[in-house]
Amino acid sequence: MVSPHFYFNFELMGNQEIINIFKLTASLMELHEENSFKIRTYQNAVYNLDKISSDLASLSLEELASLEGVGKSIAGKIQDLNATGTFPELSSLLAQTPKGVIDILNIKGIGPKKVRSIWKELDIVSTEALLEACNENKIATLKGFGEKTQESIKKELMFASAQKDKWMYAEAEATALKLEKDLSALNLKVSLAGDIQRKSETLDTIQLIVGENQPKKVFDAVSGIKTLEQNIKASGPFVWRGKDLLTEIKVEVKICPEERFGNFTYLNSASSLHLKADLGNSSNLFQLLTSKDFKNEQEIFTHLNFPFIVPELREGYDEIEKARENKLPELITYKDLKGTLHNHSTYSDGVHTLEQMALYCKELGFEYLGISDHSKSAFYANGLQEFRIVEQHAEIDALNKKLTPFKIFKGIESDILNDGSLDYEDSVLASFDFIVASIHSNLKMDKAKATERLIKAIENPYTTMLGHPTGRLLLKREGYPIDHKKVIDACAENNVIIEINAHPRRLDMEWKWVRYALEKGIMISINPDAHEMEGYLDMHYGVHVGRKAGLTKKMTFNALSMEEAEQYFNKKKSSSTTSSNA
Repeated sequence: MVSPHFYFNFELMGNQEIINIFKLTASLMELHEENSFKIRTYQNAVYNLDKISSDLASLSLEELASLEGVGKSIAGKIQDLNATGTFPELSSLLAQTPKGVIDILNIKGIGPKKVRSIWKELDIVSTEALLEACNENKIATLKGFGEKTQESIKKELMFASAQKDKWMYAEAEATALKLEKDLSALNLKVSLAGDIQRKSETLDTIQLIVGENQPKKVFDAVSGIKTLEQNIKASGPFVWRGKDLLTEIKVEVKICPEERFGNFTYLNSASSLHLKADLGNSSNLFQLLTSKDFKNEQEIFTHLNFPFIVPELREGYDEIEKARENKLPELITYKDLKGTLHNHSTYSDGVHTLEQMALYCKELGFEYLGISDHSKSAFYANGLQEFRIVEQHAEIDALNKKLTPFKIFKGIESDILNDGSLDYEDSVLASFDFIVASIHSNLKMDKAKATERLIKAIENPYTTMLGHPTGRLLLKREGYPIDHKKVIDACAENNVIIEINAHPRRLDMEWKWVRYALEKGIMISINPDAHEMEGYLDMHYGVHVGRKAGLTKKMTFNALSMEEAEQYFNKKKSSSTTSSNA
């Protein structure tokens, strides 16, 4: 199986960056009340470019112009973006717009017209001033706003403030690993530490520990890395602080004596709860690590006569007790995964065709692909009407004959409607091998409503697995509140698998609740929610979430072989039909 690679490229402008810039351009044009025809040009470009799988940065002007829905004008702007990072219209719009107003444009739930009202009528040009205006009840008095909109804006602003200067793990991992490799190549004893070492979902700093008795040697080595810039004021005799210039992520390198490298690495890669946990002799790890020298982490566990506790587990739950009793689980690895479920193709809003998705999946070494395009309620994502399901299933049957023994399972990501029902009749649901039930609409719910809606969907006999249970988008959107225990208990009662949505922006369900699901005996599926071929590799991040929760191969659904997965689906379908006819 091909190992996952890291495709965050900060040197070339990727397709999504280009699309985001055109989205911004359309929003700025609306903000400044420009010609609606011109605005639609950019909105159409966003829609059409989102469907293109080719690397836009690598195409010539003629090749870009020949793409469906692009044309010569947009092609020229793409070329300008890759040459200069901008184009004339965008530069003009940005010059007319205060930076703080652009920040306000990014607030979810208020479009350019409302932002214009806030800017022009109240002279608000920063998110700080906007929050102050909300607190003074000024926003509610604007025409077309009201108290509900004001409260929504305030909530979004407070959420954004709490996420300020944070990064997704996936955005930091490649940089962290490269720094570790570069410093190790200089014969320095190096280890990652902190949130990046524990594989936390988000972080604000990449931390490294270097065991070296000559601090100047470390400072010279770090300063020699051209992508780093030091913050001299924040640094000290034994700590280098600065940032990575390519990503803007803060970097901290702590220097310790070589003979205490194990101590510093462990102290900086475990939560305070873990360090305070009872070792069984009225002492804890913090006391041990501040009283005795260890050259590496393995020496610590040898001293304790414990099996090694991986950094992902060092969160202060029951890992110390399990280590003491030699009951630590053998955690899931990426290599254990046999297939991938919850994936999208061009039948709905995916970038690649069903055949392309299947061929790449097989090339990666997987045994099966679960395709689950959006259902008909997701009209914005080209969701499948019933007649198109028939077409897709016919193509799957043909591809399965062609690609055997590789298998494509027929799935759907069925929308959970506002009342908790799924958006197809039972006869249609019965035609699929598996159903991923997910919420995509009416996200503004209180805990009682969201929990009730999810549980009704879980109780549907055709629901195979629950998709991204809270709908959160890390650092962008807080998930709707749910009673996790009730939802997880319902999955246990109805034999419903829970997905870890491995998209780095989701990582939903959160690992702390995956722990509870495992306690209830629920199978977990690490699903990439891939909308393009490379998206399969996001399962790498889902594995991290699973490992933090104590997930094993045995409890991971897509670690089952193709035959085992097929048997499970057939058994579930049989019981679903029986329940539906009862």
